[in-house]
Amino acid sequence: MPGVRAKVLSTLAGQLGNPHGVLGKGVAFILNRGNRGLIEAAAGAATGATVADIGFGGGVGLELLLARDGTTVHGVEISPDMLARARSSFAREIGAGRLRLSEGSMTALPFDDDSLDAAITVNTIYFVPDLDAACAELARAVRPGGKLVIGIGDPEAMTKMPFTAYGFTLRPVAEVSAALERAGCAVEHRQLPGRPIPTHLLIATPK
Repeated sequence: MPGVRAKVLSTLAGQLGNPHGVLGKGVAFILNRGNRGLIEAAAGAATGATVADIGFGGGVGLELLLARDGTTVHGVEISPDMLARARSSFAREIGAGRLRLSEGSMTALPFDDDSLDAAITVNTIYFVPDLDAACAELARAVRPGGKLVIGIGDPEAMTKMPFTAYGFTLRPVAEVSAALERAGCAVEHRQLPGRPIPTHLLIATPK
């Protein structure tokens, strides 16, 4: 039984980092529902005419950003299945030129320097081995004075979730803030209540 439990938890963790296949459809629903409050907070802090959701998963962040008139939205996702889902769900917005989707990772973004007014990424950095490289790449893409918003679950609370032992890197909030500062950003930290765990927003402004 311990081996079965480990396999189930490892599969769940892998799906959370890269939703795919039949299970990925269920995970997309879970991500949209479970992350919505944190994504809403992140989107609310990310203003501007050109914004991006990095690692958009089930797509609720794209939906929230597209609800703003006059906004061009970019979505970047490592999962081909989540990209296909978004292309189907947002076909009208893609056709109108309001949404542009790309496959990519947090350490290799498909953007020119200073090309975004804002970017959000929620519950993604657990799956990035090189935090400094990811923060530097995100800061590169957002213009000086823009907003780069990272949302994460409280790391101490997340250690109590059994699946986070498989493939997650849970970093202290201060460590993430320091990486953003090394990337040349001023950082504001907001702690938010949440269930089953509290969450954190790091709102970084490239200098």
